[in-house]
Amino acid sequence: MDYELAVIGAGPAGVAAGIYAIRAGISTIVIEEKMVGGQIVISPWIENYPGYENISGMELAEIFKNHLKKYVEPHELEPVKDISKTEDGFEVGTSKGKYEVKAVIFATGATYRMLNVPGEKKFSGKGISFCATCDGFFFKDKKVAVIGGGNAAAIEALYLKNLGIDVHLIHRRDQLRAEKTYQEELERKGVHIVYNTVVCCFNGDQKLESIELKDVNSEERRTEEFNGAFVSVGLVPNTELAKDLGVNLNDNGYIKVDDFQRTNVKGVYAAGDITGGARQIVTSCAQGAQAALASTEVLGKQYPF
Repeated sequence: MDYELAVIGAGPAGVAAGIYAIRAGISTIVIEEKMVGGQIVISPWIENYPGYENISGMELAEIFKNHLKKYVEPHELEPVKDISKTEDGFEVGTSKGKYEVKAVIFATGATYRMLNVPGEKKFSGKGISFCATCDGFFFKDKKVAVIGGGNAAAIEALYLKNLGIDVHLIHRRDQLRAEKTYQEELERKGVHIVYNTVVCCFNGDQKLESIELKDVNSEERRTEEFNGAFVSVGLVPNTELAKDLGVNLNDNGYIKVDDFQRTNVKGVYAAGDITGGARQIVTSCAQGAQAALASTEVLGKQYPF
């Protein structure tokens, strides 16, 4: 074996798994296709993670990375291409090589869900974005639409508003799903909220220029000019690699796990957003730690639960 354990993904769940695994005496490789931190890297502010009253996602990600590096050097910018079963465990194939391991923890998180309407792919990166903190600066003093109604959409809208942007939050229902505190902040900051409205298509020439909208009650359509649009309608769990191994998913497409983060495949565990649930940093960290300690059962190093 090259390593006893492979942790796939280095968001909060993967970082916690790596730290706990190494401290439990497990030879571990942590592989991340992008940067350590996962989704928190693009979070403007985090206010509900114990110990940090207010901290930017990038700062917290850097703290996580430095902590992880005290135990193991993460393999950043190394996408995992495939994982297959072997006689003794699993073979993990990446863009840079292959690794033989005895156990695997999936902490691959989730990616942004798209609206799948005309013009969305064409103007992605040309007026349409899925990350306000990444691209918001380019729309200062301009008019943008934020599509969605949950906490993520509210946070995006508030972040953009604080940049001096004219923000219109477009939601398909008659009330937002975001927490009350966010809704109150949206009202206080003067974010325009457009209820009962869906996006039909994105229009423009070389870049986004307007959005065709439809009122879900009257079916009336109208086209409104926008300089940009930020799509925030949820996440899709990154489960392709797990499915290839025969890991079971629930009805919403998330990996099924037991109380110890075990999947139905022996030696395979999952933690973090990929398992659904609350999808919070604190729960992801807890699941990552639990998965790492549970993996000792297939490594001959049973943790004394």
